[in-house]
Amino acid sequence: MSKAFVREQDHDEDDEALPAGQRIPAGGKNYITPQGYARLQQELKWLLDEERPRVVETVAWAASNGDRSENGDYLYGKKRLREIDRRIRFLTKRLQIAEVVDPSVHHGKDQVFFGATVTYAREDGSEETVTILGIDEADSAQGQVSWISPVAQALLRAREGDEVRLRTPTGVQTLEIVRVQYPVPGA
Repeated sequence: MSKAFVREQDHDEDDEALPAGQRIPAGGKNYITPQGYARLQQELKWLLDEERPRVVETVAWAASNGDRSENGDYLYGKKRLREIDRRIRFLTKRLQIAEVVDPSVHHGKDQVFFGATVTYAREDGSEETVTILGIDEADSAQGQVSWISPVAQALLRAREGDEVRLRTPTGVQTLEIVRVQYPVPGA
């Protein structure tokens, strides 16, 4: 068979659809908190046990109605099944390579590691607080940043009172670390 008709992958196409900030660096680890890991597992279980069977049932019913070419329920259901299957593959891969890290082991320390909630001051005196989490669990609207984000990379390994340099499109900023906090163990 000609190689022109064989689909070969040297990379993960599911990751290519993600924004750059959500892709795991080549050879990198997928650090995640125990809570983030549990959420991904819960979503995967829901897709497999509830959502996918419900959509399969709808597609089967729509297919039994005859002409599939103009059957909206059938066409939409097949499209939704592809989306669900893509998400299942993605979650399965992410969970397989996940490295669960419990940030509470650093409770009481003043150095910034994965899972830290860091308050830092900008040069203009304004303060911002961010929590450094995994790629699949960070939500900027909640003040959470991915451990691979530029601000997290600037903060990691620094201590309270340290000044770090953050490269931005507008230039280099100096950030002073005001406070480092970790969750209480067992909470």
